[in-house]
Amino acid sequence: MKKISVGFAMCGSFCTISKALKQMQKLKDLGYDLIPIMSEHVYETDTRFSSAEKVISSAESICGKKVIASICDSEPIGPQGMTDIMIVAPCTGNTAAKLAAGITDTAVTMAVKSHLRQQKPVLVAIATNDALAGSAQNIGRLLNTRNYYFVPFSQDDPVKKPSSLVADFELIPQAVEAALSGRQLQPVLA
Repeated sequence: MKKISVGFAMCGSFCTISKALKQMQKLKDLGYDLIPIMSEHVYETDTRFSSAEKVISSAESICGKKVIASICDSEPIGPQGMTDIMIVAPCTGNTAAKLAAGITDTAVTMAVKSHLRQQKPVLVAIATNDALAGSAQNIGRLLNTRNYYFVPFSQDDPVKKPSSLVADFELIPQAVEAALSGRQLQPVLA
């Protein structure tokens, strides 16, 4: 039986990258075949949370493959049928806006666009400080767009960051199973 191939795309919500890597490892342990994809910012930026080199090294070690980090390298994903599901974890408000508007200007947005050519599921793990403000319309649009599914999310700090939402990264494996079956894992709002 063919292993399920997962594109695991990471965007620049740098404070949640470690959570994403943990779930990447969990998916690998569950037997999924993983292809690591990173936005150019994640691929190149050292932050107080981690160095780019460490994030790249971790993802490549888990997946056993080189990270895809350019538009050119992301484009063949759909035409070559490389993925059964595409995960964007973390997905920033900026990337959600680009996906909602059909803008393809990063390795991650190209990976999603290319993957969607096969009409297969995209799983979004939102992580943005303006989800209940400027990004709300884009999240709403994606929630109502065919082939998009969300990892359940909630406010991460309603007092200090009342507009912020973060996916429950621990639910990624269950959300993958649901999305592959054409279902949204519920409740989507915790």
